[in-house]
Amino acid sequence: MTADSLATTAPDPIAAAAVDDARRALLLDIDPADVGAHLGAVGEAPEVVTHYFSCERRGYLGWRWAVTVARPDGQQHVTVDEVVLLPGDDAIVAPPWVPYRERLRAGDLSPGDLLPVDDDDARLVPTYSFGDDPLDADEKAQIRQVARDLGLGRIRTLSPLGRDRAAERWYDGDGGPRSPIAQAAPDHCWSCGFLVRLAGPLAERFGVCANGDANDDGRVVSLDHGCGAHSEVRLAKRYAPTPPPPPVHDTLTDDEIEFL
Repeated sequence: MTADSLATTAPDPIAAAAVDDARRALLLDIDPADVGAHLGAVGEAPEVVTHYFSCERRGYLGWRWAVTVARPDGQQHVTVDEVVLLPGDDAIVAPPWVPYRERLRAGDLSPGDLLPVDDDDARLVPTYSFGDDPLDADEKAQIRQVARDLGLGRIRTLSPLGRDRAAERWYDGDGGPRSPIAQAAPDHCWSCGFLVRLAGPLAERFGVCANGDANDDGRVVSLDHGCGAHSEVRLAKRYAPTPPPPPVHDTLTDDEIEFL
């Protein structure tokens, strides 16, 4: 990295010349072995300049020390404003931070973990209606209380958006028609005796597998899903198990065993 690549504006000449002052300020807190060559200076604002020094600390390849100095109006000396360690263009840095709620995936919850749902979660709507909820926070609290008083059961239920997202997720997942086991299946779930139908809008496309021998037992499957445990699967005669021969009674000897 060169001074030319760092310079973006013409720095204040006095502040730009204060390389030694910037290095002394840096060495007050940093081990001299961690500070390398001066890389250049960048004019941040009138009479404000940031000096960059290479970082020689192990594990910080591509990072640089930045010391910002300012020259008070009319003065011939500088003051140090800030000393920081910054990543360069080739530095190894942590990936962008993702909120915990967005990092969660199905199966991440452990016993005792809680995952609160936001009041404005688009997947849920008040039980008494569908669509957007225009109520403010106070009115929402009133609706919840009324729902409890009337014995309406669940305060909220799936919105059309939440239902569509679930259907897309199930259909594109392992219980859908494009999974490898479904592609090799002899028939579809809609004709299987082990399929338990759902109620409501999702019943047109999904059911639950009730075959304890199947991989999808207890899981939601699409009606055009399938597997080798279909209720109507029959083995060809050549693959059917051979029945044991009938028992033979020995009549040539007298030592018969009496079974009680």
